[in-house]
Amino acid sequence: MKKKKEEVIIDPKEQFLGALDAIVKEKGIDKAQVLEAMELALASAYKKHTGKTNGKAKVNPVTGEIKVYSYLTVVEEVENPDIEISLKDAKKINKDINVGDTIDTEVTTEDFGRVAASTAKQVVIQKVREAERQLTLDAFQDKQDELLVGTVALEDTDNYFIDLGRSNGILPKKDIIPGEKIEMGSTIKVYVTKVDNSGRNLVIKLSRSHYGFVKRLFEHEIPEFSDGTLLMYSVAREPGVRSKVAVYSEKPNFEPIGACIGEKGSRIANIIKELHGEKVDVIKYDTDPKIFIENALAPAKNLIVLVTDEKKKEAIVIADDDNFSLAIGKKGMNARLASRLTKYKIDVKSIKEAGEMGINIKGE
Repeated sequence: MKKKKEEVIIDPKEQFLGALDAIVKEKGIDKAQVLEAMELALASAYKKHTGKTNGKAKVNPVTGEIKVYSYLTVVEEVENPDIEISLKDAKKINKDINVGDTIDTEVTTEDFGRVAASTAKQVVIQKVREAERQLTLDAFQDKQDELLVGTVALEDTDNYFIDLGRSNGILPKKDIIPGEKIEMGSTIKVYVTKVDNSGRNLVIKLSRSHYGFVKRLFEHEIPEFSDGTLLMYSVAREPGVRSKVAVYSEKPNFEPIGACIGEKGSRIANIIKELHGEKVDVIKYDTDPKIFIENALAPAKNLIVLVTDEKKKEAIVIADDDNFSLAIGKKGMNARLASRLTKYKIDVKSIKEAGEMGINIKGE
């Protein structure tokens, strides 16, 4: 007499499937993947529970029923009778069976229901964690070097933690704009310097002092960047003090600096406000390094630029008495920013110093 199959059911069916469907909907998990993972975990749990290696599980996606089977693989010649059955004997059970198919027999035991319930719960929890991690990664993996808006959620000694929706980003206090006050619960713009997925948890590192923050603010505030009318060559920044932004356009009769300034200075004013008063110089980029270097050293004027080594990108700039200190800037900042902006090593000299070096200014 054929033994009646025993079924293992975890929780009331409706409750289990309802809970699973709710999690799938809320977390955006693929239900089929959860059920597949559950079957693998249940089979593994059964093997551990019974010591048998040829077990597999099936979860009914409609009823929520869980059944575990032992199986024999159909082979031409049996080498291990614990896991194999000959094709001849298998044909006696199912005449349509072929080599490689399996003969399944339900073998669940009475006390396996508790193991199944515990295993199923663990699988769902793990899948939820994996799904949340993947959704977070999908949401942020392409956000490096981008501008995001978040809410200041937490603070510790060294960092602010910014709620970005699916995850918190880390804004080190050393990477805020010098002198600015960050208030809990406030909305804040941040620049993503790194998205690190190498560890156990996804780490999103943020900054407001990075030069990229200024770059993205310009692109966010000035729509001509998005359609390619306005282009940005480079940005140099001393956070909290001064930034220089080099822009240009390949379209004739378009004024790039005016587009950045905006009507009555509205666009640049919005950027400066976000930078908490940091000064911003908008510089016109030029393919001629002499002109570009001279532009970059604004507000200094009437400069003589000598490119001494194009390959090494070195230049000497000669300034008259009225513009020498302006070209260098306080503590050398203006010249330093211009050097970063143009990617040239710039050596600013006075007319007297140039003469002592034997430079013929008139002959250039």
